[in-house]
Amino acid sequence: MKKSIFLILVMLTSFASLLFSTEGAAANKSLAPFPYAITHIDMSQSDAIAYPIASGKFNIDLNKVPFVWSGPVNIITLASTSPDYMWAANSGGAQYVDISKGGYKEVARIDAPGEKVLKKADLQKMFAANFKDVESAKKALDEYGISFPRMTNGIYSFVDSKNQLYYNTGVTKSVIIFALKDPKKTASGIKIVNSMSFKDKLAQDELIAGVSITYDGKLIILGNKSLFIINADLKGDVISTIKFPANENITNSLCVDEKNGIYVASDKTMYKVVWTGTKLSQEASDGAWSSPYDSGDTTPTVKVGTGTGSTPTLMGFGKDKDHLVVITDGANKMKLVAFWRDDIPKDAKAVAGAKSNRIAGQIAVTCGLNPLPDFIQSEQSVVVDGYGAFVVNNIAKKGEKDKILDVMTLGPINEPGTGVERFEWDPIKKEFHSVWARADIVSISMVPTVSTVSNIVLVNGYTKDEGWFVKGMDWATGKTLTEVMFGQNNLGNGAYAILQLFPNGDLLFNSIAGTTRIKLK
Repeated sequence: MKKSIFLILVMLTSFASLLFSTEGAAANKSLAPFPYAITHIDMSQSDAIAYPIASGKFNIDLNKVPFVWSGPVNIITLASTSPDYMWAANSGGAQYVDISKGGYKEVARIDAPGEKVLKKADLQKMFAANFKDVESAKKALDEYGISFPRMTNGIYSFVDSKNQLYYNTGVTKSVIIFALKDPKKTASGIKIVNSMSFKDKLAQDELIAGVSITYDGKLIILGNKSLFIINADLKGDVISTIKFPANENITNSLCVDEKNGIYVASDKTMYKVVWTGTKLSQEASDGAWSSPYDSGDTTPTVKVGTGTGSTPTLMGFGKDKDHLVVITDGANKMKLVAFWRDDIPKDAKAVAGAKSNRIAGQIAVTCGLNPLPDFIQSEQSVVVDGYGAFVVNNIAKKGEKDKILDVMTLGPINEPGTGVERFEWDPIKKEFHSVWARADIVSISMVPTVSTVSNIVLVNGYTKDEGWFVKGMDWATGKTLTEVMFGQNNLGNGAYAILQLFPNGDLLFNSIAGTTRIKLK
């Protein structure tokens, strides 16, 4: 009886999602063709991709797959204007990769200015053996000069319709445009088209958090406390600037709607800033708004800062009943929070415990953990498909203060956190409800992805018994359907990157030390 009721609820949830939410983010003509032209897959930052993933268990030796060595930290492999190639953006620079005929081969690369160049041999040596303890991992970082500013290089980047990669650097605080030296000869190499330093525009302790582009083709540059608009060719002066409050800090990127609403979350406040075509506006008359949300204490692992660990994600488009923007908040035991993107509906009900009427709904995340740990928190954006949302708990009991050391030691050395949960927004009741939770699933630090074709959501994790893996769960029920097992190989650590798929169902894995294509048969 209980099983029958559960199946009926699952069917109703799936039906409601189809009934009320059928559209996605509008394509931005300034970008290379969808998908993957921008970090988090599309302009809404959905982490949802209409490519398949196979069910079953697959044992993969990462030493025997095509591998483009780079990093450490390889955030995303980005679309180019050609279906035969992709750009790989990472902390060490960028590579141009031939993906034609089911292959995966580097054809050109360029190093990030201001950084120590790490060659293939360096990365192989660093990750050749499994780290035995924190000291051995720290020694590897110190030997090669790996620091947190380097880790932010290229972390939120995009490729434009001219096949130019827009890339930010941590050490030089610059935005750089990369392009092929000769578009007709990919092996000719990569050049710097133009660059601009923002050192004199940012606070001393401020870095560039990410870059994006408006729907009318203007470059958006987000700092930890600032927002800039400039011409996309990086020529001329900054057109418009906003400085956020000095006591607030932004640690994630932004999303943009089709009317050039720009959504930014500091550690205390969610902002909608509007690009009017001539200026950045925070005026209500232009559709802008701000809303406080709950923050918490400094968390011990993976997460940066006390506010949200999420890049804001849009939910609901076009004729969909509700248009929302969602994050996980900064409370020690986080909540999934949705804000009204546009005008607040006249029939909207006040949400209990919410800090403003701009908050459309919020729900506690438990991940099925019992008893609840001191922290349930995430450094990943919310995965959104229709009105469905998926979140992970990254927080372990013990971690390292240095975040890159932290992400290298979680799993094999320091025991990771556990737990994931899937939610659904009900546009009739105007509230979230939990669909399922898995307290046993480990997601170390990698951004999850959902295959909207296979209805499988993917995470990257580690256990002592299984080693490193990518696991896929049924979007409707949470049942494990896919297991890609890497064993104890350090290359199985995705380290803050995003999980990706190819159109034919191959896994595109952004490892801590490079990127690879994995065939699942």
